Amino acid sequence: MKKIYWVSVVLIVVLTVLLRMYKVNEPVADWHSFRQVDTASVARIYVRDGIDILHPRYHDLSNIQSGKDNPMGWRMVEMPLYQASAALISRTIPSVPVDLSLRLISIAAAAGTALILMILMMEFGLPFAAVVTGFIYAVMPYSIFYGRTILPETFAVFWAILSVYLIYKSTLAHRGMWWLTLGAAVAGSIAVLVKPTAGFLLLPVPYIILRKHTFSVTTLFTLALYGAVSLVPLLWWRSWITQYPEGIAVFDWLLNKGGIRFKGAWFQWLFAERIGKLMLGYWGLIPLGLGLISQQTRKEGWVTHLLGLGGLIYLSVFAAGNVQHDYYQIILIPPAAIYTAKGIVFLLTNKVFSRLASISVAVVSVLFLIAFSWYTMRSFYWINRPEIIEAGEMADKLLPKDAKVIAPYNGDTTFLYQTGRTGWPLGFAIDEKIAMGATHYVTVSPTDGDWETKTLAETYTVLVRNDRYAIIDLTKPKTP
Repeated sequence: MKKIYWVSVVLIVVLTVLLRMYKVNEPVADWHSFRQVDTASVARIYVRDGIDILHPRYHDLSNIQSGKDNPMGWRMVEMPLYQASAALISRTIPSVPVDLSLRLISIAAAAGTALILMILMMEFGLPFAAVVTGFIYAVMPYSIFYGRTILPETFAVFWAILSVYLIYKSTLAHRGMWWLTLGAAVAGSIAVLVKPTAGFLLLPVPYIILRKHTFSVTTLFTLALYGAVSLVPLLWWRSWITQYPEGIAVFDWLLNKGGIRFKGAWFQWLFAERIGKLMLGYWGLIPLGLGLISQQTRKEGWVTHLLGLGGLIYLSVFAAGNVQHDYYQIILIPPAAIYTAKGIVFLLTNKVFSRLASISVAVVSVLFLIAFSWYTMRSFYWINRPEIIEAGEMADKLLPKDAKVIAPYNGDTTFLYQTGRTGWPLGFAIDEKIAMGATHYVTVSPTDGDWETKTLAETYTVLVRNDRYAIIDLTKPKTP
């Protein structure tokens, strides 16, 4: 049985990787590309100029995100460990584009998370649930898409789950306990540096420590060690970035903009649309509910419940951010996979209901979870404006490497990223942007019906203009 278990674990890890290779080489212009390119551009600049963890920059020079002009393009949000890792790969192996490096790191992190979840469930004495947990994590369409996107969340979740696992192992160890505790703290530190919201997945940590040692000097020392190592670097980083206010995106709206917390819309968007529809395809709610009320093993205790509780607290604290963006729920994938798996195991093994009926419900729930979730998630891979890629490639061929580009796309930086240049993702006030260094104007609204394009084409030299895009040189005015 142990051999069968480990073969199953390996197969699930491989499956996790293979499913996330779908469209892995596609341009970064799919769902939430505006967030993906902001992350990717930091890594791209690292590849070009060298890796400087303390001074991350990106392509957007506008004041859209921070409310302040950002002529140096500072990107002072989470510490860019994810981007630096990808840049290191692409600088070491130049044939690997940085976009691919970023996606491969996300895929590796997703596979690592699936593996750790299975091992953790095995430690709880739930080998069957362990395999099913890994399988659900692997095949959930929401998990597949966000397990290969260029976002730091999946990378951060891996380190958070690793931290929980290592602290659990430290309570079982007779030797090397402190090394495991230190390793858990380092993993927790990386998690919150990469994405501070991953800290909500660390809620089981103090419980695990207290359960092992109760209240004692050892408990206090372990908690202090974990807290210092995991939190002090984050506090230092948040202090460091205050030197660059123009690079700090406005974030207070994420908490409760419009007073949406606990309103009907909050419940509808998060529990019906996101968890019920996107993540679980409606039918996954059946095993999820059964998993929530399933009996806990002595070894498991409240660990999985605290993972779930951490997710609920996160939804409540960052109420507006979670309603606004569906990728914010990435940190809910591990507890959702665990509970869904436990519900499926109950259906397959219970002696309360008809065996045939229970197995049928389990199979149908999983199949419909995948089918109905995929029906929506498949559109997330679509590139709806391929002309921005075509225009960006032409701009990258024609323009100097140090060009500063105005690439109007309603403030979305996806188009700007395709040009491979720094600049502004919004038009208007062209003279002011020229004064700030803008050298070229690239647009996918090339006709005279667009007032800005028509005016600039009459005033400056047009390098390329067709029915899909136009590129205008703002350094060469036409002779009157």
